[in-house]
Amino acid sequence: MPVETTREVLLGCLSVPRWADDVLAGQPYADRDALLAAADRAARELTDEELDQALSGHPRIGERGGAQSQQEQSGVDPSEGDTAQRLVAGNRAYEERFGRVFLIRAAGRDAEEILAELERRLGNDDATERAEVVDNLRQITVLRLEGALG
Repeated sequence: MPVETTREVLLGCLSVPRWADDVLAGQPYADRDALLAAADRAARELTDEELDQALSGHPRIGERGGAQSQQEQSGVDPSEGDTAQRLVAGNRAYEERFGRVFLIRAAGRDAEEILAELERRLGNDDATERAEVVDNLRQITVLRLEGALG
């Protein structure tokens, strides 16, 4: 059964108009999987401007944004004293090191896994970290679109 979506739905998954337009250009898709695959492919390459635009809508790990971010970060309890302090310190170090918010696909991860990834990624060079950010953003985007499609 052919599947289509809207620009509004797509931009709610990844706030990058070029990405949404690329996905919309392929409609209608043969099925849900074809739409998700197209969205995945289109999210693999982002310009610096698109990356900045996409990150502007993401809260820091441990800070509660909208309902979508709260659900994605359900494995992180910001009221846990030591964990909360480590997340604040890690977020600060990351932002000082890379000049942007730390982004990770939090869905399915607990606070310790996220902290371990944060600490590991602080050792990345700029190009490696940018690639990891884009890949995590892609994962988040596909998960959000899966949820939006039901």
